[in-house]
Amino acid sequence: MQIEELMQKQRDFFASGRTFPISCRIEALNLLERAILKYKQKLYKALQSDLGKSKAESYMCEVGLTLSELRFVRKHIHSWSKTRTVQTPLAQFHGKSFTIQEPYGVVLILSPWNYPVLLTLEPLIGALAAGNCCVVKPSAYSPATSQVIAQLIQETFPKGYVAVVKGGREENQTLLEQTFDYIFFTGGVNVGKLVMEKASAHLTPVTLELGGKSPCVIDHTANLKLAAKRIVFGKYLNCGQTCVAPDYVLIEPGVKDRFLKYVKREIARMYGNNPLDNPNYGKMINQKHFDRVLGLIHSAKTVYGGESNADTLQIAPTILDRITEEDAVMQEEIFGPVLPILTVSSMDEAYAFIRKRPQPLALYLFTSNKKMEKRFLKRVPFGGGCVNDTIIHLATPYMGFGGVGNSGMGSYHGKKSFETFSHEKSIVKKYTWIDLPLRYPPYNKLKEKLVRMFVK
Repeated sequence: MQIEELMQKQRDFFASGRTFPISCRIEALNLLERAILKYKQKLYKALQSDLGKSKAESYMCEVGLTLSELRFVRKHIHSWSKTRTVQTPLAQFHGKSFTIQEPYGVVLILSPWNYPVLLTLEPLIGALAAGNCCVVKPSAYSPATSQVIAQLIQETFPKGYVAVVKGGREENQTLLEQTFDYIFFTGGVNVGKLVMEKASAHLTPVTLELGGKSPCVIDHTANLKLAAKRIVFGKYLNCGQTCVAPDYVLIEPGVKDRFLKYVKREIARMYGNNPLDNPNYGKMINQKHFDRVLGLIHSAKTVYGGESNADTLQIAPTILDRITEEDAVMQEEIFGPVLPILTVSSMDEAYAFIRKRPQPLALYLFTSNKKMEKRFLKRVPFGGGCVNDTIIHLATPYMGFGGVGNSGMGSYHGKKSFETFSHEKSIVKKYTWIDLPLRYPPYNKLKEKLVRMFVK
């Protein structure tokens, strides 16, 4: 089916009104849940093929999180969808003011390759809960998982309701030429700019979930042993291919050596002394990214790891020390298992270092100093983050997840997903038994006085 024909099919389906009843939206989520459970073994195998993910990691970070999000949204969809009465100003007496949540229509979801199940199906859950029809475009870089997702969706929904478009750059370009009612994109900054440019031609609203260099800041009051454990987990999960992975560490000199000792110990504890022989350790998505990340490793500054296997596209967990802002590893988002350590003389220097760079998607602060915590959380712009932990802020349906500035716009997860894919329509209903004459010409001094009294 041609993309233009598919678009018309979706517009016809939406115009039929079949997605509007809450009961139909819940049934769509029920169907999706059953399909995920049916296909979960195939999804595990596909994730192993594309990214080398273990079954445990695939459940924890992809399938399990997706099912948790679906069940949370389904539980709350009735309350989120209700018409909300709001206060009516005295000047609009006698009337009633309320808001209605309405679906945008036909939406496009462009998903990435690093978490191809979670970052495809989580936005879809929000779009379906809000009553939209959806075109889903999974990444060509994760072909095995994209194929399973395509089968799952094609078996579950009519194409007019939810459709999958497979392919690469050419299909992306064709999709972006179409007129969608909303576009949700997860990926890199450069492609995000292109998506926004294309969307602007049709004045299509967008959510952009991008990335950036997310810093870890460690001061001398931090629990270094626990910081090392949690940073190693967040950094090397999915072989570093996580949009909110700690990208680099800023640490005070008095505690750096102890921190490095703990980090090395934690890597060995989690992945073994030879991570490349560990069947549960992941791999880079393809040759291009394998070569790119290897090119960021400065051999003279490597204090741990650095080994690689070109046949399996694996790069061992690596630590670089004595890094400066001029090093290659600091010129781009790493998106791989390489952790640069930068020493700062003080937290003032760390603060200034982050402030002069584009806003990151995440920031992780390790400290026991409440004043320091308050300063970084309130004065440094970033999408979201953690104090004394990494990445877990995105694993909750009770808060939105998204970027700011260079790291994106808009958010989702839980209620935010429903709101992202809904237009809030504001309505004033005026009653007809009375009509105050104040607003109508001709105006006189008495009317002006009364208007000033009402409109304060």
